[in-house]
Amino acid sequence: MAAAKKFAIDDINLTKYIFFTGKGGVGKTSAACAVSVSLADRGKKILLISTDPASNLQDVFNTELNNKGVPIKEVPNLVVANLNPEEAAEEYRESVIAPYKGKLPDTVIENMEEQMSGSCTVEIAAFNEFSNFITDEATKRKFDYIIFDTAPTGHTLRMLKLPSAWSNFISESTHGASCLGQLSGLEDKKEIYKRAVDNLSDGEKTILVLVSRPEIVPLKEAERASKELKDIGVSNQILIINGVLEKYDDKLSKSIYLKQQNALNNMPEDLNDLESYKIALRPYNITGIENIRAFLKDDKVKDNCEDLDMKNMPKLKLVIDELFNTDKKVIFTMGKGGVGKTTVAAAIAVGLAKKGKKVHLTTTDPAAHLNFVVDESYGITISHVDEQKELQRYKDEVLKKARETMTDNDISYVEEDLRSPCTQEIAVFRAFAEIVEKSEDEVVVIDTAPTGHTLLLLDSTENYNKEIQRSEGDIPKSVIDLLPKLRDSHRTEVVIVTLAEATPFYESMRLQADLNRAGIKSKWWIINSSLYAADTKNKILKAKASSEITWINKINKISKGNFAIIDWKAEEVKGKNLFNLLK
Repeated sequence: MAAAKKFAIDDINLTKYIFFTGKGGVGKTSAACAVSVSLADRGKKILLISTDPASNLQDVFNTELNNKGVPIKEVPNLVVANLNPEEAAEEYRESVIAPYKGKLPDTVIENMEEQMSGSCTVEIAAFNEFSNFITDEATKRKFDYIIFDTAPTGHTLRMLKLPSAWSNFISESTHGASCLGQLSGLEDKKEIYKRAVDNLSDGEKTILVLVSRPEIVPLKEAERASKELKDIGVSNQILIINGVLEKYDDKLSKSIYLKQQNALNNMPEDLNDLESYKIALRPYNITGIENIRAFLKDDKVKDNCEDLDMKNMPKLKLVIDELFNTDKKVIFTMGKGGVGKTTVAAAIAVGLAKKGKKVHLTTTDPAAHLNFVVDESYGITISHVDEQKELQRYKDEVLKKARETMTDNDISYVEEDLRSPCTQEIAVFRAFAEIVEKSEDEVVVIDTAPTGHTLLLLDSTENYNKEIQRSEGDIPKSVIDLLPKLRDSHRTEVVIVTLAEATPFYESMRLQADLNRAGIKSKWWIINSSLYAADTKNKILKAKASSEITWINKINKISKGNFAIIDWKAEEVKGKNLFNLLK
């Protein structure tokens, strides 16, 4: 792959619609805002729209926003709209379910509500909101460029293309998948959605900007998103690699630089044919017009004046000590991709074993990766749940039952549903449940936890089956037995792993709310890879570290002081280095 060029708007063949997409925390909002302001400063009329449930656009522009669009005083020609897909999803759920209330048993209604409470419903609601912007002729004439912060996933777009998605499927579904009930009642939107999908797939009208970081996990996630979108015809793509450290002058900055260069030199294969650009690491939060304008231009240091709300920062050892003293039996590490769940899970497992516990560590990460971090010589046993194998096993089971009663068109519908994130979580969770069931005499540490939505979906589906004698996909007894155990805070602990940054914080908040809804309490938060907690003399990293203070204070408050912080490590955290996290 050719070396990434410094990002410059003049190098991009801009289209009417510009979508920025990428995993949480990679900087897609910063990039979308900076491009929008830059184009508006050149006299172009710009509409910037966010559909991110964790959007912080109001903080970025320091302006109260709505879903219609608000002109930004300091930037003539720029209008910003902040769509709230969570609110839209709630309104949409009610519109779909209301006609059935009083006509179907309460347990069926509860099952329908849970089917429509997950992330897939939020995505459909978000698409429902912005489809009007991408198909409205008056909006098209009014603005030179319409820029979206957060693009729909390939899964969402494939769902919207399915012909049987427009039937009243939720009242007839007999299969065991999880995320397509939200498409019920969308017949009147079918033509608008078709035009929206067509516009997205038209390279003359739309460009998709994949935003990533110069790290192995975010780049792999960008590759997956790129491939998934290409498969359905969204091929006009470019890649922006955000946060590149361009020089070093101390041990920590050198280590970060070398890690980034290793990731860039081993770019995932499917990203190699994309035009690639880089943006240097900025040592400040991208909030306020001044910082937005500077984002694509300079790395001048701007100090954060906020003070830390505590004298001493708690370490991971504090968390492990309490897990030991309270005799927890099932411990989940939970968090978004790239925050370090596997490393934290391994450290907790080794820490408890060191204190005399019999510990089993299980993960969905490839076994080679887990063995790279830790092995059984550290006093624990390890298993690897093969995510693809478990998913295929579940798919085969569901499709076998579906084919007994369903048409070919509806089988296609089920097959698409089985691609959803919820289905994958259910399949993997069943495997976890089997491990926990066999391990009553030891502590089980599980890396990658199911969401509260998945747990409630399993629970409501089981209740639904008691009411209606038809299969929703078999739920093993191990899963049914495990759900009450997970709700027992004396037995189970969910440890939320995050970073001291805006998007990972807001996503962790949503995860916690999701778990609370399922009746599962999470006490401990772990802030991983903190530059603030590390020792650096590098000017850029030091300023970047000061920007973490805001988020450390927020986590301290939301967790009521029940958190620990792990400093950014120059060395690979594996093997004996895990013990450095326990000090």
